[in-house]
Amino acid sequence: MTENTVAGLVCPLPESDTETIQLAHGGGGRMMDRLLQNIIRPIFDNEQLQRRHDGAALDVDAPVAFTTDSYVVRPLFFPGGDIGTLAVNGTVNDLAMCGARAQWFSVAMILEEGFPIASLRRIALSMRSAADETGVQLVTGDTKVVERGKGDGIYISTTGVGRIVARQPVGPERVRQGDVIIVSGDIGRHGIAVMAAREKLGFETPIASDCAPLSEPVLALLNSGINVRCLRDLTRGGLASAVVEIAETAGVSIVLQEKAVPVPDDVTAACELLGLDPFHVANEGRFVVFVAPEDVERAVPVLHRYPVSGNAAVIGVVEDGPAGRVSCVGSLGVARSIDMLSGEQLPRIC
Repeated sequence: MTENTVAGLVCPLPESDTETIQLAHGGGGRMMDRLLQNIIRPIFDNEQLQRRHDGAALDVDAPVAFTTDSYVVRPLFFPGGDIGTLAVNGTVNDLAMCGARAQWFSVAMILEEGFPIASLRRIALSMRSAADETGVQLVTGDTKVVERGKGDGIYISTTGVGRIVARQPVGPERVRQGDVIIVSGDIGRHGIAVMAAREKLGFETPIASDCAPLSEPVLALLNSGINVRCLRDLTRGGLASAVVEIAETAGVSIVLQEKAVPVPDDVTAACELLGLDPFHVANEGRFVVFVAPEDVERAVPVLHRYPVSGNAAVIGVVEDGPAGRVSCVGSLGVARSIDMLSGEQLPRIC
């Protein structure tokens, strides 16, 4: 048995690193036990996993937020991340949008027969690295194997629990007329990065995903006493879907300024080539925050302290108007309606 080191993490390797996942017929859990003993436990070693119990007993002494999600991205590895970093960061970010600091998460992996053990190890190491960055701990999980051709390699589901740190509720119900909308950074990179990797598009300058944890800037906003009304990460459906959902739920009208929304030139060019609207392209390291108007001048500098939100910008305002209406004013002063797509613009991107 040899060792493998990635990002400072060490885990044992089997004799042959070309081994693949096999479906056990009548052999029970031998394959699952090997995966746990040789990959999962060495990488995520902690007291909860060492108990080898059916679940985790958590000491929760404060209000908590709870979230769950599934990840089916294709390809599994893309510039700027992989399905493992996506799963951990996505869970951490969903909790942050609830005003909570992520504490614990579980992971369930659906593995396809024939999936390379080396790829599974790489994904697990990515998850551990992402978890260490944000201080969240894996405390329980599960693995299952399905027949060859029935699982597309690997699917990952996660559930996260975090302690709520927001002093008051954070959600669409608190959005008010006059509130100002800030986006945490440039949009569109994740969806384009995954599409380019999937279709092997040879862009002159490779576009990397924005996949990243958002807890630091979000918690900084909350700890600064800024009146944060609502938070939403810009995943499937992108900026457009997030803002429309909030407008509909809050029963308000929103006006965005197109020139204020940061879109990288390479993403703009790629969207034009592919016939996509960057407002609808998914992100995995971006969010919008609705703040009370008197706090805008404090909120933007707080976001600028962190690399992940270093180019945060004010992009719109909540106005009096029909509930659920979102419009975007272009460079010529003409407003266009912003809607959610009826289907997915880019499937299998998260």
